[in-house]
Amino acid sequence: MTAQPAVQRRRFRRWTASERQVIPWVLLFLSPWIVGLIVFTIIPMGWSLWLSFTDYDPLTDVGNFIGVENYIEMVGDPRVSLSLFNTLYFTVLYVPLSVALSIFLATILNGVGGRWAGFFRTAFYLPNLTPSVAVGTLFLLILNGQSGILNQFVSTFGIDGPSWLNDPAWVKNGIVLMMLWSIGGSVIILFAALRNVPTELYEAARIDGASRWQQFMNVTVPMISGALFFIIVINTIASLQLFSEVYTMFYGTQQGMSSGSERAALFYVIYLFRNAFEFFEMGYASALAWVLFVVILIITLIQIRLSKRFVYYEGE
Repeated sequence: MTAQPAVQRRRFRRWTASERQVIPWVLLFLSPWIVGLIVFTIIPMGWSLWLSFTDYDPLTDVGNFIGVENYIEMVGDPRVSLSLFNTLYFTVLYVPLSVALSIFLATILNGVGGRWAGFFRTAFYLPNLTPSVAVGTLFLLILNGQSGILNQFVSTFGIDGPSWLNDPAWVKNGIVLMMLWSIGGSVIILFAALRNVPTELYEAARIDGASRWQQFMNVTVPMISGALFFIIVINTIASLQLFSEVYTMFYGTQQGMSSGSERAALFYVIYLFRNAFEFFEMGYASALAWVLFVVILIITLIQIRLSKRFVYYEGE
């Protein structure tokens, strides 16, 4: 009698006749998305990858294959390292602050009941509906070093506010304050996660003598860790691609901006955009885009890898 192998090969179930009949309908309903993915994502990405190996000029529609020269040029370009540093600095500062503030506001929102609950939920989310160009213009007024609302407010406490828009040491910090304006989406996501935390867990923790902080760290955070992980990943990707608000504030008019503030506000996507549509170096801009894609991919994969240690899923 032959022994059965310890590990059997996995057998894949064949589709039934009824399932095979459904497949054309599934493809039909998915076709708008599939066509959109191919036309607006896959083809442009393939075209930009090809352009990154050329010196394509959009004005003359002429480009020669130059290999990896664009990527080699990036290594010695001081503006690439400067823009990458500014972007990473902003990301490292903004993401933890936005997550912490979102948790704080979501906790407050979770405690609001009655007829005012809907009003406050809407109020927290409304800034997300403001166009990014309008946000940049608004914060030109708020962060103005001489007549800005923020400096006028702190002056009532005897504090001289900094020149947010002209002092290179404060430019990126001012941009962080501006972007904290639009964390309403993260607040609503965390609010929904808080609503799903079983109250029995808090009651058990109180019976065991846990303080409010211990309840938060040992009950709340693990139960909303999935939502936390989601907003950390999304906010990180958005921070690395920051463009509209900063371009509106510092590059929209090019008037009255010092060289120091221009360097401090030079984010990676802004430098990419200027190479493509101001300097018309489309090949070099495409190479910049693909490097950013790889950086975002690596950071996201690291976050996913680390999430296995910290993210709790109730079904596991």
